Amino acid sequence: MPFCRPNLISRTLCWLTCAFLLTAAIARAQTPSDLPSAPQPQIATEGGGSRQADLLVAFSQQTTTPSTSASDTSSSGSEGQEADQPSTTLTMAPHSENARYWISGQVNSIFQMHGHFHSPYEGPNSLVDDFETKASEVATLYLGYQLFPNSLYNTDLIVNFENAGGRGISEELGLAGETNVDVVRDPTLGLGPYLARGEIHQIVGLTDEMTDQDRGPFALASKVPVRRFEIRLGKMSLADVFDLNSVGSDSHLQFANWTIVNNGAWDYAADTRGYTFAGILEYDDRIWSARYAIAVMPTVANGADLDWALRRASAQNWEFEVRKGLFAEWLNPKREGAVRVLSYVNHAHMGDFRESVDQYLNGQVVTPDITETRKFGAVKYGFGLNTEQEVTDSLRLFARFGWNEDQHESFVYTEVGQTILFGGDYNGHCWHRLNDKVGVAFVSNAIKRDHQNYLHYGGLGFLLGDGNLRYGREDILEWYYNAHLWRGLFAMVGGTQIAHPGYNTDRGPVYVTTVRAHIDF
Repeated sequence: MPFCRPNLISRTLCWLTCAFLLTAAIARAQTPSDLPSAPQPQIATEGGGSRQADLLVAFSQQTTTPSTSASDTSSSGSEGQEADQPSTTLTMAPHSENARYWISGQVNSIFQMHGHFHSPYEGPNSLVDDFETKASEVATLYLGYQLFPNSLYNTDLIVNFENAGGRGISEELGLAGETNVDVVRDPTLGLGPYLARGEIHQIVGLTDEMTDQDRGPFALASKVPVRRFEIRLGKMSLADVFDLNSVGSDSHLQFANWTIVNNGAWDYAADTRGYTFAGILEYDDRIWSARYAIAVMPTVANGADLDWALRRASAQNWEFEVRKGLFAEWLNPKREGAVRVLSYVNHAHMGDFRESVDQYLNGQVVTPDITETRKFGAVKYGFGLNTEQEVTDSLRLFARFGWNEDQHESFVYTEVGQTILFGGDYNGHCWHRLNDKVGVAFVSNAIKRDHQNYLHYGGLGFLLGDGNLRYGREDILEWYYNAHLWRGLFAMVGGTQIAHPGYNTDRGPVYVTTVRAHIDF
């Protein structure tokens, strides 16, 4: 095939190397130590931006056949549909299916820019009306070891180290659907490596019948019991396990927008970098799974420090998954699909939008301030729906819906009270590039009346605050083309069109161009 010619490979490798060097240089130039502090304490950090639930999906794509998440080990709807395709290594070096250890890594660099747009006024937390170029870089080392490999009682020890650098456009302010999920926006965090994950993953088998599982950095066993409990304890991201979607959860090879790779209305427990300490109990059967998690919340909105007093601050999450698509019977019962229903309840030291507005209207404060109404015992809850469906050998569709009560402040992830998302991807089989993908997704985000009034009267959230608000839904369209260059080398070009940035019809639209370089090894 033409893309395998040596001269083209050489040019491609040269281009990718230059892209990495340029992106890394820009990212290093935008280190937190060179930036001023954020204008308000409640916006000094950004929640969950560093890592999302993308890694397991990325490693499950290391074969040419479509694959499922680690929990989907029994469903085989499209089994053998790509048997005529040659095997392709999608990492710099293949990983053993039999070794008791796991060693791998990745580097992800994202460059974004946007130009001028309609902006009659700006506030402290606005998307800036200027020509901006920003870059980020995230590198991760995945380590794991199996104590009792491929048995009824398999035990994985998982440790990940990571470092993140660079900045997002407008310091990741002014959008609910931020355009770069890799960015950590706390100006006090340095570039040094940190412990991202340190967890124990225990399988308790309930039957001797074993089934194959896609081996990856979060699940090392290649065979697991058909019916089993899975227990995870330690430091992790809840998005490693909950709300996974094989079409729209991977910021390394798919979309980059916060409210596309995750459910924007799911205010999941995490520190600024996107991690927390949690315990997860999961039950897996042939075509369905059920999960429960209890996790530690941050001490302040979008904060870097965690509150260890679970009696006053904690997050509880539930998810039920059926590995059968909504439209499977209409299409082909053998086509892969899944439906997931999510709910959560957060207890934390949170403020109330309605109380903050009442204080302002009663003349108690000059502008509404959510920090003045914070109190322990505040409860925020919400729900989510997540579905995906394989339509043909090349085409997959996905959708999400999310809702939360949005009276209490957005505390961890982003400022969304309701989200509706649909999109899909199409692989390059038709043009003889099976490991290339083109994807398109549309998401519409909203906030409720109390949140709208708070921003209208000049209040600031940790992401939003133009000083005024003429409300409209924040509508976002993102597209990408992700090209597999050679082994574990990938390059992507894409763009994002945003109408009503920060829910403000007085501002926008704005178009953000994205270029991404990625290595799996």
